[in-house]
Amino acid sequence: MTPLRVDVPGEGYHRNLISCQVACPVHTDARGYVRAIAEGRFEEAYLIARGPNPFASICGRVCGAPCETACRRGKVPRVDDDGRFVAADRPIAIRALKRFACELHGPESGGAEAVLGKVENFEPAVAANAEEMAGLLRATLDGRIEPANGERVAIIGAGPAGLSAAHDLALLGFRPVVFETEPVAAGMLAVGVPAYRLPRRVIEREVEVIRALGAEIRCGVTVGKDIAFSELRRDYSAVILAVGAKASRGLGLPGEQGPGVFGGVDILRAVSLGEDVATGRDVVVIGGGNVAYDVARTVLRQIAYDTARTAARLPGTSRVRLVSLEGLEEMPADTVEIVEGDEEGIERMNGWGPVAIERGEDGAVTGVRFRRCLRVYDENRSFSPLYDDEDQVTMACDSVMLAVGQAPQLKFLDDGGADVEQFRPGWPKADAATLATTARGVFVAGDLAHGTRLLIDAVASGKAAARSVYRFVTGRELAAHAVTAHLVQEGYRRERGYESLRRQAVPLAHPEERLEHPEALVEKGFTTELAMREASRCLDCGVTPVFDGARCVLCGGCADVCPTLCLKLTPLSELAETTELRAAVEACLGNGEDLTLHSAILKDEDRCIRCAACAMRCPADAITMERVTYTTSWSNE
Repeated sequence: MTPLRVDVPGEGYHRNLISCQVACPVHTDARGYVRAIAEGRFEEAYLIARGPNPFASICGRVCGAPCETACRRGKVPRVDDDGRFVAADRPIAIRALKRFACELHGPESGGAEAVLGKVENFEPAVAANAEEMAGLLRATLDGRIEPANGERVAIIGAGPAGLSAAHDLALLGFRPVVFETEPVAAGMLAVGVPAYRLPRRVIEREVEVIRALGAEIRCGVTVGKDIAFSELRRDYSAVILAVGAKASRGLGLPGEQGPGVFGGVDILRAVSLGEDVATGRDVVVIGGGNVAYDVARTVLRQIAYDTARTAARLPGTSRVRLVSLEGLEEMPADTVEIVEGDEEGIERMNGWGPVAIERGEDGAVTGVRFRRCLRVYDENRSFSPLYDDEDQVTMACDSVMLAVGQAPQLKFLDDGGADVEQFRPGWPKADAATLATTARGVFVAGDLAHGTRLLIDAVASGKAAARSVYRFVTGRELAAHAVTAHLVQEGYRRERGYESLRRQAVPLAHPEERLEHPEALVEKGFTTELAMREASRCLDCGVTPVFDGARCVLCGGCADVCPTLCLKLTPLSELAETTELRAAVEACLGNGEDLTLHSAILKDEDRCIRCAACAMRCPADAITMERVTYTTSWSNE
């Protein structure tokens, strides 16, 4: 029999069990606000969610939710009605629950129609007022950090990274000035994310709080045109580059240059700013990611809306086709985007790669020629498409939209940025920890720091850049303090039947309703009943059974009553001896003990549902339920 290898819990073990908080780039206590919602403490839930995240309300609608990917509920084997273990359960709908709390008590809650009917006698929290929220945020740092002396810091780009940096710099005592080339703040959140996913009033309210903290945001100012980069370096104590990857990339296809071919990001921007774009009525979108779906679904809505408001109906039918290199299972787009796109009438064509864009004698687009893609990745999962050149098809259309990636534009570095080294055009070299470039006093954030990632990654990098600027300008260190607490939970109990609840679907508008107006919301959001029901599914991973070996009588009662079979009594002789295991045994029993004379209780953390049945069953009071919490704060040494 092969000895069983086990992991011995060490320092930080129980903290890491709170996987949702660990997975969040800004370490939001998702477990904390989800459990607060389950117990009806909605204002507290909002304050927990907002604490480390200046864009909590926005993340509640469009975050990629790495916390859900890490959620332990999604790993627990599910028990069917006959008591049999079946496929793993689904994670908690953390993002939708965050939206619920923010709608009630976030900056968008004041007078928001969305909250009507959700809570009786609703009263907005202080967060509904930007000035009061700013005061609350300042109070959290009072006395912990010696503020800067009002030095000015220039930030290029008012996207989530740039505004997060401005938010924290203002709290740290600086006067951040943000330069944004677009006429509105928030970057791709405002001109890239469709309004049917993210209402513009939510963005505006979040930005109001950042302005209330003291950040100055100058929209419609292009660095390199309206002001030189060299001026910023001369007149400001530090500069943060947070321009993002906003330029659409092309494919270099024959026929790509000319009318009728659009960059996907350019289309989203034009629609968001209300610009007229002659997109045609037979559209092919090339790409398989979330941006491709944003483009396809936005164009579909524009066509439907333009048709509905035109008295003389446009002749012929309209269609939007999305063509991706990947098969359905490999598409990088989120499953929800694919499903909702199918519901709305997006025609999806998988497994085709573009060869050329065809044009008529007048130069107008007539179609796109594709070839069959046999595979996208090689055996090492490297991008290496293989095509069948004999299997080609031409799809007739009058417009083509390319949604195959974006790149940053840093032409403004030509004046005063020669010492900002780039490892390839548009991508500066930067220290991974400090985000400092090779130029003194110049830092990066967002896409320039880590490539195109999630919104919450941009927020985290903006906050990190702000801390680096503080150190650079003031010469004072900022230290992170992680505080872990273990608290015994006397009489710990869970909601009745919580382990059998299925994930609650977020209510959606009917596909026909979604197409009535380009800004008609797709997700309606949770009602109070649904939110509390979904939140009660949370396993509360901060609570865990802790075993006292000195009290244990090895009766096996805990393993007998465990509903998910996560506990097992095993002789130490059956375990593979490691340095960690030997040290743990000697700490309990002393040196030189014969391992064959003793047993261990093994626990499968992926199966434990924190039900406390083991603690209730133990006749020797050897098991206690303990809550572990951890918070990270910053202060001067």
